[in-house]
Amino acid sequence: MRTDNNAASSALLNPFDLRGVLLKNRVAMSPLTRSRAGKERLANPMMAEYYAQRASAGLIITEATVISKQGIGWLNSPGIYSDEQAAAWRQVSNAVQSRGASIFLQLWHCGRASHTSFHEEEGLPVAPSAVRLEGDDIHTPIGKVPHETPRALETVEIPLIVEDYLRAAERAKSAGFNGVEIHAANGYLIDQFLQARTNRRTDRYGGSVENRYRFLDEVVRAVLSVWPASRVGVHLAPNGVFNDMGSPDFRETFLYAAGQLNRHELGYLHLVDGLAFGFHQLGPAMTLAEFRTVFKGPLIGNCGYTQETAEAAIRNGHADLISFGRPFISNPDLVERFAHGWPLNPLADMKVWYSFDEVGYTDFPRSGGKG
Repeated sequence: MRTDNNAASSALLNPFDLRGVLLKNRVAMSPLTRSRAGKERLANPMMAEYYAQRASAGLIITEATVISKQGIGWLNSPGIYSDEQAAAWRQVSNAVQSRGASIFLQLWHCGRASHTSFHEEEGLPVAPSAVRLEGDDIHTPIGKVPHETPRALETVEIPLIVEDYLRAAERAKSAGFNGVEIHAANGYLIDQFLQARTNRRTDRYGGSVENRYRFLDEVVRAVLSVWPASRVGVHLAPNGVFNDMGSPDFRETFLYAAGQLNRHELGYLHLVDGLAFGFHQLGPAMTLAEFRTVFKGPLIGNCGYTQETAEAAIRNGHADLISFGRPFISNPDLVERFAHGWPLNPLADMKVWYSFDEVGYTDFPRSGGKG
């Protein structure tokens, strides 16, 4: 967006070549679970409108999208485990691409951050180990209830979940997305395998940092059998406490993971480096600059950034893109506001974030009062 001097001098608003994916600016829309896919977990016209409204971003990463029924842990979140779901997503990818943005689908398995009522046939939530998520209750089809102690996955079951990721990646390709992002952050299944707090296994998937990384490695390799490396990103949250996470060896764990991921020449590494989402305080917070030492590809910073701090991160070479979450909820035209120096709409009331309809979703005013 080069509409005035503010835009012309902006590093954030300059185009970027994301390993062959040409982005019109360095603003990414981060994944935002919004619960508008209904009980069938199908993308729909309301979702297409929502994403299209925000397509002034260079890159859009969709809300987390479950790869299997076993992976479900959120009310009305979308899925990518059936051909019908893949076909429904095409209306979203088409709507965004027709407005000049690229869109990656985020692949998700909730692991222990789930409840039996989401998948009664599958039974208890699964996890690397039978370690219960402590903290807030979970919203489920039967109401708000305490978390259950998950069932530890048998070693022979893990390749089946890797296969689910592969099939989901195939369906994302058929749905017309530009690429996929593997959700390995925020206390969901892959993060649960990575971190010592939740992984107490004694088989080849537990114990050492190398073993705890193995599940993510197998998922990445499966997805790379479908997509070229340049069209695959990975999302990590080294500082996060969400879903009762945080491990004493977090720095060693995440630098090792980033170094291993670097070998694949992925499209990007997406890091929740900001602390606005909570910080476990188990040591100095990890920074984008640290990850630059082990990951040589594009880096996306996330969490709590303003336009000013995003500009600084890019100008200082710490990040190539910055993803924005909550500001995009109430500002569908966030990039235009950045370009013109216009004020942002107030942050939306959290009560409407998951209202299941257009309220608090597609009804925010655009710059100049345009709908």
